[in-house]
Amino acid sequence: MTLFKDSEQLEKVLYNFFLKISDKNEIASKLISNKAMLRFNYTEPDLVITIDCSKGEKPEVFVNNNEIQPEIELWMNADTAHKFWLGKVNLVMAITKKDIVVKGSVPKLLMLLPAITPAYRIYPEYLKENGYSDLL
Repeated sequence: MTLFKDSEQLEKVLYNFFLKISDKNEIASKLISNKAMLRFNYTEPDLVITIDCSKGEKPEVFVNNNEIQPEIELWMNADTAHKFWLGKVNLVMAITKKDIVVKGSVPKLLMLLPAITPAYRIYPEYLKENGYSDLL
């Protein structure tokens, strides 16, 4: 049994969360300075989210857009993603155990960790504020 009932719920939760953190200057400015383009491929349920930090003043977030070619691509199930944003998944360990599979530069991905660390405290607040307390 997965936490998210379907792809629609997963999209509502994660897409809007990514929009929220892309508006947070403490996170967005660091992501933009790294000029990364990331694609998250989620399963159980399925969803693809791409974050383009390569141009502009804030990251752009796209859902199920396969036309954009990411620099770094990650595959994981939605429950792993949820635990990651709660700060309960060590990225290096998850990659080692293949809970998260990465295509692209792992060192560049790891360089982004300090930029996204504030999101670990934002995610549970965001879930509560948006009626998703049942996911906590």
